[in-house]
Amino acid sequence: MPTTAETVRTYFEAVGRQDLKTMGEIWGDHKPSRIVGLVELTAPDEVTEWFAGIFQAFPDFTMKIEQIVTEGNTAVVRWSATATFNGTGNFEGFKPNGSAIDIEGMDILEVEDGRIHSLVAVLNGLDLARQIGAVPPAGSAPTRR
Repeated sequence: MPTTAETVRTYFEAVGRQDLKTMGEIWGDHKPSRIVGLVELTAPDEVTEWFAGIFQAFPDFTMKIEQIVTEGNTAVVRWSATATFNGTGNFEGFKPNGSAIDIEGMDILEVEDGRIHSLVAVLNGLDLARQIGAVPPAGSAPTRR
């Protein structure tokens, strides 16, 4: 049986290489996955479907594990991701425009029997929205008003 750290490392490495099959296999059935302020999903199907859309909109998406901290069945993963918004799919209703993204976030996961049973992710959604051109840049005239 893999450890909690091994399970989450395998999952995040699969995300980083856009391996939807492995991502889905690591989840327990009908388990919650939430990206705070963005989306609430039921794993594994909705999670892999949502990420398939991400990978279509951001075809060069990569994710890097910066740090993993575990205690028992709980893991916190600090990660970074880069991509170019130039694919064939939309992201949250926005059409690709060639913008480069460079984001970071943290996920809290619960693991049981080598499978993910819950995930809560936190990232700076405003920063992501600025990078894809959904809102004006920080410090611009519209944001100062």
